[in-house]
Amino acid sequence: MRSEEVREGVERAPHRSLLKACGVTDEELEKPFIAVVNTYAEIVPGHVHLDKVAEAVKAGIRMAGGVPFEVNTIAICDGIAMNTPGMKYSLPSRELVADSIESVVEAHRFDGFVAVVSCDKMVPGALMAAARLDIPAAVVTGGPMEPGRHDGDKVDLIDVFEAVGAVERGEMDEEELRELEDVACPGPGSCAGMFTANTMACMTEVLGMSEFNCAATPAVTAEKLRLAKVTGMRIVEAVEKGVTARDVITREALLDAVAVDMALGGSTNTVLHLLAVAREAGVDLSLDDFDEMSEKVPHICAMRPGGPYTMRDLYEAGGIPAVMKEISDVLHLDRPDYSGRPVSERIERAEIRDRDVIRPKEDPVHEEGGLVILRGSLAPDGAVIKVAALNDDMREHEGPAVVFDSEEEATEAILGGEIDEGDVVVIRYEGPAGGPGMREMLTPTSALCGMGLDDSVALVTDGRFSGGTRGPCVGHVCPEAYRGGPIAVVEEGDTVVLNVNEKRLDLDVPEEEIEDRLERWEPPKDDVKGYLARYRELVSGADEGAVLRPPSSR
Repeated sequence: MRSEEVREGVERAPHRSLLKACGVTDEELEKPFIAVVNTYAEIVPGHVHLDKVAEAVKAGIRMAGGVPFEVNTIAICDGIAMNTPGMKYSLPSRELVADSIESVVEAHRFDGFVAVVSCDKMVPGALMAAARLDIPAAVVTGGPMEPGRHDGDKVDLIDVFEAVGAVERGEMDEEELRELEDVACPGPGSCAGMFTANTMACMTEVLGMSEFNCAATPAVTAEKLRLAKVTGMRIVEAVEKGVTARDVITREALLDAVAVDMALGGSTNTVLHLLAVAREAGVDLSLDDFDEMSEKVPHICAMRPGGPYTMRDLYEAGGIPAVMKEISDVLHLDRPDYSGRPVSERIERAEIRDRDVIRPKEDPVHEEGGLVILRGSLAPDGAVIKVAALNDDMREHEGPAVVFDSEEEATEAILGGEIDEGDVVVIRYEGPAGGPGMREMLTPTSALCGMGLDDSVALVTDGRFSGGTRGPCVGHVCPEAYRGGPIAVVEEGDTVVLNVNEKRLDLDVPEEEIEDRLERWEPPKDDVKGYLARYRELVSGADEGAVLRPPSSR
């Protein structure tokens, strides 16, 4: 065990003395040391309950004969940061989470760790750390929030974002908006639909890094605490068996995650995060894998924001094991989970309890997967669109570009009524380096929906979207504007052509003209300081997962 390096031998007497200062007994010095990495925070609804979840994990570790040590890392609420400069820190925080877990686990020579995490960047950050460290590791995701109720309908955070546009359009008054904001987010947990936080929880379960049905189990249930205890017990087993994270996070596991992502119609952000996890695990995964899987696996779950169903509905329908059972013919089920048990055991236990929520693959919501990779003269290195939340009438669209160099400018124009039906809103310099930080842009996309333009206006950006975004929104355009991609030289009035059926995103401008514009182009200058300045220098493109590049490749 790694912890022997800090607790055995005469020369480790000082180390033992410090451990005893923390209350560790001589008996405990003979047992495995397990870190419980907690992202508990009082500012993030997905994390406000994780203190209790972590206590359950620690109880399980003790029951199995291990010694738990709770440590902490950061959490950021994307919803609170949205449409502010603070959102620039969201995606970069993923790297901080991974780095901080690596640092505390390596420094103290833990034998294994359990990450108690929630929300968009903390979950992939924990997976990245697990793959990087390659020791026994598991994840307990905090669970989804219950949906709210307003006028008899289920509502969530996205309804509030879209209601802002409805108020601007005169279809809702501010009093009703206040009523909605009071009930849309009724308590702890990650926002109730298949947005990024819950999609990544689902990916974690598919990978085998969390327990059976952990992703869909609501945050404020006794079952969530029981799952946490079981995880604590089984991580000790994993240490004893020598099962490490890279035994679990294999190419087969990642391809299975992509497959389930397609079936769920999950967030576009999973493309970034699964690519990043794959890189840490030393596994080859690319946009081509997403593209190929979208042709193999149909979209079978009409989840919010593209459909009516919430995570509570998915939980009651059988959760992720039931979804995996429905598409089991394309999955690799003989691989191990974090405790060494075969993933096939989970499928054997699964039961599909609601065929409206989990449709038969022969009768899907869409014949293709929920995400489609686009390429073309505007996105030579790829872009992504969530077809699970797309009106079929907008699968093919062309229109004049209305160009903005920031999210704020675009939002102001949309809410100010400056966008016409048929337009293509282009938002650039919001990529990983250009932002810097690749902000989620739920505010402008929700404004388009609230203004009634989601069935007539497309939005194209080198930035990214919330998992709650719906409509014809194309993100992750690569190369990004800041690094000289064609999106940098789109001019007002240029025709942009979106054709999802042909997986194309093109600028209807002659190639020679695009090249001439790029020769004359210069990147904008801005004053970026601190962590974001370092991030800008190190970050790769979205097509590589927006990861920090190693020194040899800079």
